[in-house]
Amino acid sequence: MSQQILRTDRITLVPLSDEHLDHEIELDADPEVMRYLTGRARSPAEVEVLHRQRLAAADPVAGLGFWVGFVDGRFVGWWLLEPPTRADQGPVDGQAELGYRLLRRYWRQGLAGEGARELLRHGFEDLRLTRVFAETMAVNAASRATMTSIGMQHIRTFHADWEEPLPGSDLGEVEYAITREQWLASQPATRG
Repeated sequence: MSQQILRTDRITLVPLSDEHLDHEIELDADPEVMRYLTGRARSPAEVEVLHRQRLAAADPVAGLGFWVGFVDGRFVGWWLLEPPTRADQGPVDGQAELGYRLLRRYWRQGLAGEGARELLRHGFEDLRLTRVFAETMAVNAASRATMTSIGMQHIRTFHADWEEPLPGSDLGEVEYAITREQWLASQPATRG
């Protein structure tokens, strides 16, 4: 299964392609968007390198990858479901990491959670994943609130080694997760 176009009430999630590079450059150019990731804006050249890596995220496991989100035809951000990449994240089979990044003008509108809920549905219903997790800096209250709002639970706080630590990194990183069983139990019962 290749990546599908996914839809919510407001967002159309399109698999990332080369035509979306300018959107990625715009997103990563905002130092506030990048505050908990790099602490600074990224250059277009840096984003071009990352764009290739983001495209490649769709290769190892069919159906996973990056999606670019549009509301009424306007770019709002991207979402991802990708296989674990570090040994401490557990086995690749059956699980994926969830992520999202939105342009600042679309913050606090519920879009991060709306897109993330659709990726959970896709992961558990379409791809039959057994577990989805997400990570952020412990001080990133907004992202943690989004993770909680979509049913994820705090699993652990851990400390990563950073070449250039960001303000707040001394408090660590957090992992949130939800299993397929937990997700199914949270879904409204269907009427027959």
